[in-house]
Amino acid sequence: MQITDNEEIYYSMALTRLSGVNHAVALQLYKELGDAQAVYEATKARLPWDEAEFVTEKNIRVLTIKDADYPRRLSECADAPILLYYKGTANLNPPQVINIVGTRQCTPYGQDLIRHFVSELRQLCPDVLIVSGLAYGVDICAHRSALENGFDTIGVVAHGLDQIYPYQHRDTAAEMTRHGGLLTEYMSQTQALPNNFRQRNRIVAGMSDATILVESAYKGGGLITCRIAQEYGRDVFAFPGAVGMPYSEGCNKMIRDNTAGLITSAKDFMESMGWKVRPSHASPVEGELFPDLSAEEQQIVDVLKNTNDLQLNIISVKTNLPIGELTALLFQMEMKGIIRAMAGGTYHLVM
Repeated sequence: MQITDNEEIYYSMALTRLSGVNHAVALQLYKELGDAQAVYEATKARLPWDEAEFVTEKNIRVLTIKDADYPRRLSECADAPILLYYKGTANLNPPQVINIVGTRQCTPYGQDLIRHFVSELRQLCPDVLIVSGLAYGVDICAHRSALENGFDTIGVVAHGLDQIYPYQHRDTAAEMTRHGGLLTEYMSQTQALPNNFRQRNRIVAGMSDATILVESAYKGGGLITCRIAQEYGRDVFAFPGAVGMPYSEGCNKMIRDNTAGLITSAKDFMESMGWKVRPSHASPVEGELFPDLSAEEQQIVDVLKNTNDLQLNIISVKTNLPIGELTALLFQMEMKGIIRAMAGGTYHLVM
């Protein structure tokens, strides 16, 4: 069959768009086989076999949209991927799934918000699956906070599972495959191209019940995820930030425009979602329910019972405990789940 000039152009164009193609190998095949169609057909036929060997070797699951383990929330979306690659241990269809997103330039304020939110959520709803994108800033802080608090966490990546981007997050990613997982629609040898990040945001939004925006500039990837979540009919929430701070502008605008619900804590979030709060073993404030408190710890509990959310120096004055001793006591009480350290340096008695 004679190949026309137009057909040669079309097949050459198609060849350059085949995901996972090593172009140096494709060029060598072109020289050997003589035309783009032959190379395209040979390469297209070989790719699934190469990928099948890779996923088997690396213990990666391939989930089609009909698979029972495919994220069912995502399958309801009009633009859901037909196929996903998954390496991990977490159930992708638990009763509650949230994603935490925001700027890659996460400030200490944003990091504190994430840590306290995830810690409190662990007390209220310990079986939530936490999803993000493994990127710098808010994403990686969310993943690490989830792992620290015993949550499973899923990283949705914008490339194949033969690599980790950014490379600096490889240790966290490895831990996530044991306590959560990594998920992508891209086969191996797919690079982390800019458009891929926008595409992966729909998976982050689509597999979740709610999107939580922590910090965002006036424009940013987190806002894209929020917009997609809204289009899917999912709930969107944002933490407010200080007026005039660049990485609070996106959150504050969404709250002002009523496109995101304002939250300041996990309790706010749970109430807004209508999720049932699991009673915390550390929540009662009555003294008899803390039988193992030392006299000094009981003093702190009594002070916070009267006026909650106090700063360290105020607690020191009211209990007459030295700052050094008080700091150690507060840390021990936080580990017991009796109090929480909050943004702004205050301490909250868990109610």
